[in-house]
Amino acid sequence: MAATALVSAVGLVVDDRVLVGAPIWAKPFKFAVSFLAYGLSLAWTLSLLPRGRRTGRWAGTVVALTGLVEMVIITGQAIRGRRSHFNYETAFDTALYDVMAVTVVVLWLATLALAVLLLRADIADRASAWAVRCGIVLALAGAAVGFLMAQPAPGQHRGSSDVVGAHSVGVPDGGPSMPLTGWSTTGGDLRVPHFLGMHALQLLPLLVMALSALAPRFPRLADGLVRRRLVLLAAAGYAAAFALVLQQALRGQPLIHPDGTTLGAAGLLLAALAAGTYATLRAPARAAVPGVAPAESPAVTEEPVS
Repeated sequence: MAATALVSAVGLVVDDRVLVGAPIWAKPFKFAVSFLAYGLSLAWTLSLLPRGRRTGRWAGTVVALTGLVEMVIITGQAIRGRRSHFNYETAFDTALYDVMAVTVVVLWLATLALAVLLLRADIADRASAWAVRCGIVLALAGAAVGFLMAQPAPGQHRGSSDVVGAHSVGVPDGGPSMPLTGWSTTGGDLRVPHFLGMHALQLLPLLVMALSALAPRFPRLADGLVRRRLVLLAAAGYAAAFALVLQQALRGQPLIHPDGTTLGAAGLLLAALAAGTYATLRAPARAAVPGVAPAESPAVTEEPVS
């Protein structure tokens, strides 16, 4: 994926072809970077499993191989100057898209198997445990948005239309869009919740790492229970934000042009997160009980230097 991202970045510079309103190498580049982050995150979560690592390795291998097949087709179609997704124009294009549809389902099921392992795993640090559990469940939800994109848009019909499926809602694909992301600025775009959900698997564990790094300067964060509560609060807020941008996209509303209902819901969500964070940090510290080990592992542990 790193190599594909590099090649695609070169393609963005030297190849000026445009497809569906975007540079033709933009999709291979974005997918390669996304798969790179996703794969590294899954590899890290597998290292946390105390049991079931053999099953986890098999599931991780399936994710890697299906991602590879997907990228070969996406990059090959970019070279040919053809759409990779929703393309039924020729028998060959249809066959390639059908293969992609199968690989996506297999990838989703393999990730589901990893989610089951993580939900059942007894991970020592509870904050990390809940970060990866919530992260992979949200990633599954984000990936499932892709199945919504594959449904026929208005005016499209399976078996007769050259294109069946769309990223945008309420407007055709390829219209005015945001720089870099390519998300629509005139209608809803299902790629927004798709992106947000899938990358919870990186952002929530990064929050745990940030809290642990800050623990030496802020004693409240040295309490494992406080870190766990902050992670659960962040996961709940993340899930609410995912639901908010999903309904915004389904209503045909651009991300950068929210209406009063969306703004109001976002304001309430931010207020709830701020109040929850304040309450968690201001809660009295737990008193140590002689002879009883703490329920949570510490933020920083010292290891012998070899």
